[in-house]
Amino acid sequence: MRQVSSTFTATGAAESYERMAGRWSRRLVGPFLDFSELVDDGKILDAGCGTGALTAELIERTTLAEVTGVDMSEGYIAYAREAIKSPRARFEVGDLTALDYPNGVFDQVFSQLVLLFVPDFEQAIRELKRVTKPGGRIAATTWDLIGGLVFNRIFWDVAAMLDPEAEKLRQRAFSRPLTRPSELAQAWLNAGLEEVRSGEITIRTEFLCFDDFWRPFAEGDGPIPTYVRQTDEAIRSKMEVALRRAYLGGDKDGPRSYAATAWVVSGVKSVEA
Repeated sequence: MRQVSSTFTATGAAESYERMAGRWSRRLVGPFLDFSELVDDGKILDAGCGTGALTAELIERTTLAEVTGVDMSEGYIAYAREAIKSPRARFEVGDLTALDYPNGVFDQVFSQLVLLFVPDFEQAIRELKRVTKPGGRIAATTWDLIGGLVFNRIFWDVAAMLDPEAEKLRQRAFSRPLTRPSELAQAWLNAGLEEVRSGEITIRTEFLCFDDFWRPFAEGDGPIPTYVRQTDEAIRSKMEVALRRAYLGGDKDGPRSYAATAWVVSGVKSVEA
């Protein structure tokens, strides 16, 4: 039986995804492209485009390039098509482990915050390499889930104290591939890419109040909201109370700002490949 292509539990509710994760993707995309040495030419693939944050920035930063966004979620693709009307952008439903494109069709490939959800990430990277032209650049970024994504860590640490099932999910989340130091860079080297550069980017995730912090967990799209919706109401109520205490931290309700660090990598496909 073929392994599932993604463990990201997308309901297709794009607005919910935006509240939970999309707003932070939009903050990360600028520094990611600054690192990645974007070239305004040819065909670009946004691999795992979600609701289109990266594609929108690629269109904004270029005047000539044609951008194709691919994602497994039909709902996210529909949202991106509606939001980004540029004739230089198109969106298609697709699987990163089995891309429906010929060899060497893209001049550049970017993948933001997706590969950590792909169990067979090595196959996905092989596919990204396959569809890239010789001499083309491939860049990616993933969250530092264990030590760098503070708001996410707050949730799982609190939930794990209240619910054994949350502890299992926390262990699964924090053992995801490509989220520890050097893992992303090593994956690029293992794939035979050249001129590999790696580093880290830190942004801020800012919340207006506790409700702005809690509601995406309760109503958003992705692994945490899926868990919260399926949790017993009594546990969910205790969780909300405990998370409020963690958020307030002895102070009154109001804005909070947490660091969020992502690993970044870039490499070039050999001209001989």
